Amino acid sequence: MSDSTIFIGQSTKREELFLAMANRHGLVTGATGTGKTVTLQILAEGFCDAGVPVFAADVKGDLAGIAMEGEPKDALIERAKSMGFDDYGFEAIPTIFWDLFGLQGHPIRTTISDMGPLMLSRLMGLTDAQEGALNIAFKIADQEGLALLDLKDLRALLKDLAERGKEITTEYGNVAAPTIGGIQRRLVVLEEQGGNHFFGEPALDIHDFMRTTPGGKGYMNVLAADKLISSPQLYATFLLWMMSELFERLPEVGDPEKPKMVFFFDEAHLLFSDAPAGLVQKIEQTVKLIRSKGIGIYFVTQNPLDVPESVLAQMGNRIQHALRAYTPREAKAVATAASTFRPNPAFKTEEAITQLGKGEALVSVLDLKGVPSMVERTMIRPPSSRMGPITPEERQKIIKNSPVYGSYEESEDRESAYEILTKRAEERGVAAEQQKADQAAQKEADQQARAQGRTSGRETATDRFVKNMASTAGRQIGNIIIRGILGGLKKW
Repeated sequence: MSDSTIFIGQSTKREELFLAMANRHGLVTGATGTGKTVTLQILAEGFCDAGVPVFAADVKGDLAGIAMEGEPKDALIERAKSMGFDDYGFEAIPTIFWDLFGLQGHPIRTTISDMGPLMLSRLMGLTDAQEGALNIAFKIADQEGLALLDLKDLRALLKDLAERGKEITTEYGNVAAPTIGGIQRRLVVLEEQGGNHFFGEPALDIHDFMRTTPGGKGYMNVLAADKLISSPQLYATFLLWMMSELFERLPEVGDPEKPKMVFFFDEAHLLFSDAPAGLVQKIEQTVKLIRSKGIGIYFVTQNPLDVPESVLAQMGNRIQHALRAYTPREAKAVATAASTFRPNPAFKTEEAITQLGKGEALVSVLDLKGVPSMVERTMIRPPSSRMGPITPEERQKIIKNSPVYGSYEESEDRESAYEILTKRAEERGVAAEQQKADQAAQKEADQQARAQGRTSGRETATDRFVKNMASTAGRQIGNIIIRGILGGLKKW
């Protein structure tokens, strides 16, 4: 690899990806077992060697081997030799493992407040009425200083909102109890999928994904997604939040000499097929705009039809492994894939896609003017790191030696909306009991006064004065308690 390119493989010439064009995004497609993960691996190696941090969701667990030095097998060495890859060697890529569940990597968390009502509404598939209620809940939380850190905070806030329906109607509009109930039910679904692991503190600093080694290599960030992918709603939440965080927090850089970071989303068809419509729309928007932040996004999936056409149009660099055409849909996928390449008169692209061998792919990348190169039938270079999974012992050693070890392992549960609202409810209960006691005492005093009046035959001016004062004091105490509870709600 030169200082400005990543070596992909050999066709009639060396096929290289220009780093200056790498933030124009890319697509790696092909049927199961055709070598997509290895292609992802060699691209990730190239980026990390160039000092570009990489993030990849490891759905099957076979990408973890990038953290270990490859094994010098004869087949790999022979392949490298056949394509003139003279400086081929074996090395491990500096890797940080992440896991939303904290089992196979450092935990990843963010807060409900940071996620925001719009994103949560889209991800939970809320109705317009439910989305409106959630926006009101967040507005009240902001006004009253209620920190929304985890799901129990949001649940407590929604419960409080339902109990305060009449109070907030005049200012914000009607918030019906069934609407709040509908949101609560969606929260239960999110929690069952593991949302309680994702929402909380300490929240991830997105810049921890963008680390480089003292020697200038980019870190490979591997998200253990084998368990996460079975919870599509949470998976979608994480991906949307991550891309949004990068887009909102990173400055505009235009087209840098190399990307600030590259994301690979393996098994991308799961992302789009299981994601709510709001997430797909957000991804489309983000993919179009995030390039100017220096971020490259590469989707890895089986079929190009798995990616929405508006997203597919943004993929400038393409690597197509073999596809099969046994069904009408598969035939359509082959035709679609072929039509996205700049034709090569030396062969028919549509036929070549079905004839590619394992480790072979059609490659077209952008030149330095941003023009797609003519598609070439290419033998993909062998990786320098290990192909396949690693042992639990190897993983744990890497985790404990990572630069972020100890930063996220222990969860925190500081005072937030749940604690504040629970305390408020307790105070409200105590106040209600005190008011009942005061009313009972006042009633008894009134009865005694009436009895004394009947005995004397008349009520003196002093008696009337004392009675009026007691009644006034009772009303004032009640008002102070009510104002205190209402004032506390507004104050917070």
